[in-house]
Amino acid sequence: MKKFNFYILSGVLSSALLVGGFALTQSENLGFSKGENIQVIAANDDKQDSKTPKKKLTKAERDYALQKFMAAVNVVENNYVSDLDTAEVIDKAISGMLSNLDAHSAYLQQKDYEDLKTKTSGSFSGIGIQIGIKDGALTVIAPLDDTPAKKAGIKSGDIILKIDDKPTLDMKIDNAVSLMKGKKGTKVVLTIIRSGEPKPLKFEIKRDEIKVKSTFVSKIEDTNYAYLRVATFDQNVTQEARKGLKQLGKIDGIVLDLRGNPGGLLDQAVSLVSLFVKSGVVVSEKGKTENMELKVSGGADFPDVPLVVLVNGGSASASEIVAGALQDYKRAIILGESTFGKGSVQKVLPFGNKGQEALKLTVAKYYLPTGRSIQAVGIKPDIIVAEGEVPLGNENQLEFKEADLKRHLKNELANADSADSKGADSKDSKNTESSDNKNITQSMIVKDIQLKSAIDVLKTWGVIGVKTAK
Repeated sequence: MKKFNFYILSGVLSSALLVGGFALTQSENLGFSKGENIQVIAANDDKQDSKTPKKKLTKAERDYALQKFMAAVNVVENNYVSDLDTAEVIDKAISGMLSNLDAHSAYLQQKDYEDLKTKTSGSFSGIGIQIGIKDGALTVIAPLDDTPAKKAGIKSGDIILKIDDKPTLDMKIDNAVSLMKGKKGTKVVLTIIRSGEPKPLKFEIKRDEIKVKSTFVSKIEDTNYAYLRVATFDQNVTQEARKGLKQLGKIDGIVLDLRGNPGGLLDQAVSLVSLFVKSGVVVSEKGKTENMELKVSGGADFPDVPLVVLVNGGSASASEIVAGALQDYKRAIILGESTFGKGSVQKVLPFGNKGQEALKLTVAKYYLPTGRSIQAVGIKPDIIVAEGEVPLGNENQLEFKEADLKRHLKNELANADSADSKGADSKDSKNTESSDNKNITQSMIVKDIQLKSAIDVLKTWGVIGVKTAK
């Protein structure tokens, strides 16, 4: 059997079983595509954390610790209310050891490991959410675009109280995943606790094939701005983003939407930054055995185009690296809500009899260009804007302006402007009729105050730029 040695670069391993095309790269080559301007540089071991390393146990102390462990196994095997053999007790002990290290480490027994290798290679049935443990609760990191969970109304930050009739208190993520995945067309009921809601909410969700479109590029109506949505970092993100943006021609600004993006391939996160940053370190990994810097060099396709990045509590891991790097280089304005704060790297290590089991182990932390960590902190936006619709005021409210008053003064330019606009209106109307229906329309914008705010920032940026140039 070929050994699988994966870096886990999205939110959490188990939640990936609900998402088509889980973001993993083989550690032998890190999955970097040929032609990408990315440099992988091994970090100097001397730059490890300066804190004093923990004293190693002597051989006698180590032997005593192992004897203590086996004594505990014997006590459980001989006295527990139900029959257990030594192998079962050892498996439970390993599982407990890994799960108590941190929220992302886990013991993958043979079935779980086989599921990983099968599910990461193709599409499958699920509901399409990324989950993790936050403050001890099973929490939705993000629902994926155009999936049953998203359509049902599941939101980032929702706490899953029950899956069908099973409480999630102390439930492991892998077990939660197993309960939520299933045959296409079957249903699962999630009981959700949501901030601001007085009582739990119930969602009946029909499972479906999970095929997530990772990248969407569009023009924003009535502007010369581009909207770039990245839902997850799969292997085609940078290529599709570059192609889509270039097809729009000359643009005066870009809104990069990373809201609800749970992560994905690290190399794609780095190469996406390379579209906007000419050179420099994007992210560093530091751990006991994993130490390296990922840099970009060789120029950028859009080095000077004004850029606003949208983030929220569902933006995690790779998307936090992108937003954080662009913020550190002062290349973009980050707008929205604080991100998830997943700044650690997991590696899947084959283990046990013939490598049929595995240990998913946290092996390093991410650090942004300025050296800051996002672990359990996340990215704080430059401009904080909560989600919601754009307030439009009372439709029944009467408003009077100068032009509504009798005998108001006429603007001497009005007639000239009116005459000039006739031809232009005709031309604009024709263009509107032939415009791409996929454009971000004004009706979409008024339903999304974060997007509206991002567009306003680009407009302000443009005005300041023009005045500065003069």
